[in-house]
Amino acid sequence: MTLTPRERQVLRLIASGLTQAQAARRMNVAPGTVDTYLKRIRGKVGSANKADLTRLALHLDGLGGADE
Repeated sequence: MTLTPRERQVLRLIASGLTQAQAARRMNVAPGTVDTYLKRIRGKVGSANKADLTRLALHLDGLGGADE
């Protein structure tokens, strides 16, 4: 599974606790764009909830722990 740099950015922002609207403002894009990125990420990883996305973000950043 390969995420684009923008997908990784969205993932990190959402995992850090920002809402989609807040992430969109931070990225200077429309909220619908963030939604599109999240749909792509979910399609690539088969994830459906924020907890899964947060675990993925931690894993990508090397913070997932020994059982990852």
